[in-house]
Amino acid sequence: MHQNYKVAMAMVRKFGRPDLFVTFTCNLTWVDISNVLEGPQRPEDRPDIVVRVFKMKLNELFDDIIKRNLFGRVISYIYVTEFQKRGLPHAHILLTLDSYSKIRTKDDIDKYVSAELTDPIADPTLFQIITRCMFHGPCGTLNPNSPCMREGMCTKQYPKKTEENVNGYPMYQRKCTEYVRVGRHDLDNRWVIPYNPWLSKKFNAHINVEVCASIKRVKYLYKYMYKGHDAESIRFENENTLDHVEILSFLDGRCVSAPEAMWRLNELSEKSHTVVQVAVHFLFCLSRWTRRGS
Repeated sequence: MHQNYKVAMAMVRKFGRPDLFVTFTCNLTWVDISNVLEGPQRPEDRPDIVVRVFKMKLNELFDDIIKRNLFGRVISYIYVTEFQKRGLPHAHILLTLDSYSKIRTKDDIDKYVSAELTDPIADPTLFQIITRCMFHGPCGTLNPNSPCMREGMCTKQYPKKTEENVNGYPMYQRKCTEYVRVGRHDLDNRWVIPYNPWLSKKFNAHINVEVCASIKRVKYLYKYMYKGHDAESIRFENENTLDHVEILSFLDGRCVSAPEAMWRLNELSEKSHTVVQVAVHFLFCLSRWTRRGS
């Protein structure tokens, strides 16, 4: 992961900072998965099908972005596949656009990214997808035990309101709307995760689209991409052991879900360009010899 990070920074020096940060998450309710299950099988019983369908949809997503220029012409990209605690795969994608496709104004942001509920009458299909896949939490006073809560605050800073941020993700337009019922709570636009309407409607999944061109700390994005897997140190204790070797009493390990094991047939990380690391030889000062007595 450290080497991949250095390769990514080399691409940043060549092509510039990324413009879009896209997160694509697998959806177990996809018809492509349910149609091939047999009898009483559930999606978690067939990790091979889940992984294969997600890979096919990920390829289709890249076709829309790279070949069909959904956000404009992409000159470089990097993506990393990770797995949630429950085992579902999701891909983090960083896109760098050419100079003509850069997102510079508020109108450009509103063209590609939305953080609002759609009209349930004008587009009921997209409305159902957003209420099912693109709402955060809820957390805070509505659900203090949410996993995103730390010291009484949401780590994702929800619910969000419209304001300007000069060094971070832009604060997207969130007009005041009526509350809608999501699960057991009534929520409004403040809880909507930024998305692209066209992608959400096509893939029927959680696809978070963030404009990251204004982020000055670009290294943070790539360190987040290549942060690696969660791991734990395990200690073994045996009271009947006479010769206790402390080093051998610890083991570093982590849980690997079935979908992640199946995904190992594919690459965990891919990039648009190949970066060759050239070995550099440093020329140090050479020792100078002189004759004795000279």
